[in-house]
Amino acid sequence: FLGRIHAIAAKKKFVERPTFNREEMLHQAQLTIENSKFVPQSLTLPFFTILEQVIKVASEQYQPTSQIRLHGDCHAGNILWTEAGPHFVDLDDCRMGPAIQDLWMMLSGDRQQQLLQLDTLIEAYEEFQPFNTNQLALIEPLRAMRMVHYMAWLSRRWEDPAFPRAFPWFADDKYWEGQILALKEQLSAMQEAPLKLGY
Repeated sequence: FLGRIHAIAAKKKFVERPTFNREEMLHQAQLTIENSKFVPQSLTLPFFTILEQVIKVASEQYQPTSQIRLHGDCHAGNILWTEAGPHFVDLDDCRMGPAIQDLWMMLSGDRQQQLLQLDTLIEAYEEFQPFNTNQLALIEPLRAMRMVHYMAWLSRRWEDPAFPRAFPWFADDKYWEGQILALKEQLSAMQEAPLKLGY
């Protein structure tokens, strides 16, 4: 189904929507987090040290060669299944970007499980739309961009009364301790060899 969507999406560009880009999703996001003052003072040094390392590596690795119209937030929670088949919802994050952005979020589990899922996903995808395997190297920098951008998005929207109710953990020290660990794990993932198709 994604292959069919992308076959149509690749024919034109968005007129108004932005692109997945390092400036907005990494560098501007970093400034937003810094200015928000949400990071506890006791965690400021370790958090921003690892954040800067992740941003540096992700910025170097994110080099897309082609971009198409994307769903942008394409995970299983945004797919409703009926007797008629899948229905993709929540199109707030539609933007231009590499096709792999709409595919990598479907992967789960450890590296071996992700490889098996990726083989199946791409094989079915290519029945409708060619896939450039060079984009597999973009999975981890895109994951890093999503992580950093999400923290900044919550920071920007915190004044909305709905957000403290929906995301109460965001203002908790444990959340930021968890983000330090997650960023360390992401830095390690970006230093590994990219996933490769097995067929």
